Amino acid sequence: MQVLAVTNFKGGSGKTTTSAHLAQYLALAGYRVLAIDLDPQASLSALLGVLPELHVGHNETLYAAIRYDEGRRPLRDVIRHTYFDGLDLVPGNLELMEFEHTTPKVLADGSASDAGAIFFARVASAIDEVADDYDVVVIDCPPQLGFLTLAGLCAATSMIVTVHPQMLDVSSMSQFLLMTRDLLGVVRDAGGTLKFDFVRYLLTRYEPQDAPQTKVVALLRNLFDDHVLTSPMVKSAAISDAGLTKQTLYEIGPGNLTRSTYDRAMESLTMVNGEIEDLMKLAWGRT
Repeated sequence: MQVLAVTNFKGGSGKTTTSAHLAQYLALAGYRVLAIDLDPQASLSALLGVLPELHVGHNETLYAAIRYDEGRRPLRDVIRHTYFDGLDLVPGNLELMEFEHTTPKVLADGSASDAGAIFFARVASAIDEVADDYDVVVIDCPPQLGFLTLAGLCAATSMIVTVHPQMLDVSSMSQFLLMTRDLLGVVRDAGGTLKFDFVRYLLTRYEPQDAPQTKVVALLRNLFDDHVLTSPMVKSAAISDAGLTKQTLYEIGPGNLTRSTYDRAMESLTMVNGEIEDLMKLAWGRT
């Protein structure tokens, strides 16, 4: 099973949009997909038809499966089917923030109810419960480097870092990477096992006609070489229009848009997701 974390430190990098479209693409391709919304803002849940403020009750998020007290539930209990065949969802809402609040207390007094399940192993342990049911797990991480994000990264077997090609975004990403390196080093020293099949940077909201963006893209490719995905996700009115009604490009269809706009966005999206699928197959030893 491939557990793919989509992450970045900065909001607005296209992280949730990437997660939703990737999960739907893989489901359409015939994979059994589980999407996990690890972000308390729960935008991924909303895109997949589950409104966090209306449809997600107490103890119905991933927090239910990773909490430290007697309220803990099996992950299977909080998984929901979506309207996409082959795509299930673990929704999120503000309740996920409880993990950020309770973990420091548990670390300070050692009051975890099940021995050995330190915070960074809890998401992985929860996913292991349903490993036989899915081919791919897509985790939409929060835009912050807290306990939730660290636990998500420790559960992942691969990572996609979304980056908008603007210098401020690149600077923020570099800070994120430095902090992640240091914190994951601490996790490794504490006994955590970290092994990614691949780590790739995905250029998002890219405008090929924008000269400064083109220069930033050239810089990133020079620095990271093949670790930058060949295909960027272009900025498109089609994706923005779909988002107005909490839909994705796979749902909105070409009827409501200029055909050329839709085709251009869909071509870019297919190339990005196809490249990630190829990396997954390579990790599995398939051609």
